[in-house]
Formats: sequence, C-alpha cells, structure tokens
Amino acid sequence: MSSKVEETLGYEQARDELIEVVRRLEAGGTTLEESLALWERGEELAKVCRRWLEGARARLDAALAEEAEEDEIGGDAV
Repeated sequence: MSSKVEETLGYEQARDELIEVVRRLEAGGTTLEESLALWERGEELAKVCRRWLEGARARLDAALAEEAEEDEIGGDAV
C-alpha cells in the first residue's frame, strides 16, 4: 500500500532518492535494521518509478494509436 507521500513524488524525485538508497546500501556500514529500512524504501521508490513509466508508456501508446487512426481516416479521403 502506498502512502500519500509516494503518490505525490514525481518520477525524477523518486529515481534520485532510489539512487541514493542504492548508494547507501552498496556503501555498507549500516546496521541490519537500517539496511532493511533502506531496502523497503527502495522497493517503494521502485514501485513509484514503475507506475510513472507505465503511465508514460500508456500515454505514448494512446497517442500513437490516435495518430495511426487519423492517418487511416485521412488516407481514405485522398
């Protein structure tokens, strides 16, 4: 379940925070509890990024389908 904070994060914000989470995990030096919290946050951020990318893909697909439909209609009239 996502919180309101995750719903308001933009793609770039979520991506940048995810990069920082990964950097901290790779650097090590955190306790098990801190590592688990970072991993959980990373999973949440990855979901936010995935939702943004899926939404962008859907918008592109819709625009391309609309363009193709207009081309078909326009092509019949010529």
